[in-house]
Amino acid sequence: MSPIGTPLLWVGFLLLILSLLALDLAVFHRKPRPERLRAALLWTLVWIGLALLFNLGLYLHFGSQKALEFLTGYVIEKALSVDNVFVFAVIFSYFAVPPALQHRVLFWGILGALLLRALFIVAGAALLSAFHWFVYVFGGVLLLTSLKLLRHRHALVEPERNPLVRLFRRFLPIAPAHRGVRFFVIEAGRRCATPLLLALVAVEASDIVFAIDSIPVIFAVTQDPFIVFTSNIFALLGLRALYSVLLGALGKLRYLHVGLALVLAFVGAKMLLSGVLKVPIGISLAVVGALLGAAVAASLARRPGAPKRAPAELLP
Repeated sequence: MSPIGTPLLWVGFLLLILSLLALDLAVFHRKPRPERLRAALLWTLVWIGLALLFNLGLYLHFGSQKALEFLTGYVIEKALSVDNVFVFAVIFSYFAVPPALQHRVLFWGILGALLLRALFIVAGAALLSAFHWFVYVFGGVLLLTSLKLLRHRHALVEPERNPLVRLFRRFLPIAPAHRGVRFFVIEAGRRCATPLLLALVAVEASDIVFAIDSIPVIFAVTQDPFIVFTSNIFALLGLRALYSVLLGALGKLRYLHVGLALVLAFVGAKMLLSGVLKVPIGISLAVVGALLGAAVAASLARRPGAPKRAPAELLP
């Protein structure tokens, strides 16, 4: 089935996303304040609802195949974004970002992530178009990522060792404390970066790592660039609200990393076997849903105990 992304469709989607982001920052979060759980949950439902509405539009205009591809990709990317939440918590704790300023960092971080994901998707689509055997490379990357997730779920994230953060600290003076929502300030006659900017740099750098892991996943579901991009973007759009909702629940979802690792392993195997075995998209969606559902159910069923190394230990 040929790609569905006409120039008009691409422009319309980008205008829609930019409008939603502008509305989020300029109207609903114009003043920095901590995100309340009730508001964050409402926004999470709003973003999910918009994604499902978009999925319905795909179904009505392009049929069930494209709609299933989008939904499968969206579910996988949304599940993988839970790992982002853990990393964001560590970054905000390390740079002592006040809760009232965290939305600002996540907003600009997500905006930068949109650009990064677009570049990764264009590069991935070009590689698969020119070299079909690259699908096996993507499959191998996903299998290695699944093993890494199983073995190093709570590996300590150290923002101070991030190459971009170290580069900023080497060539740009850093203000000793936060200055509200400002990323730069003038002190002693020179321009200095605030810790808020360093937190943003760390968030962007972490997304590069996540993109390398997650972009191959969606190419196992579909190679339509428009479906790949839109499913990724809708998963990212709700990440800011999802962070506030899941922050207190990370320690309870003890087996979610097992479910995510199995999803990555399934998708990686699907890519490696794509030359001899074609898995229908409906079956792929069912397998992904079953693995993630079982992981969440097992986490909720487990009696409270003292985990060996709970994420809560690293939260602010």
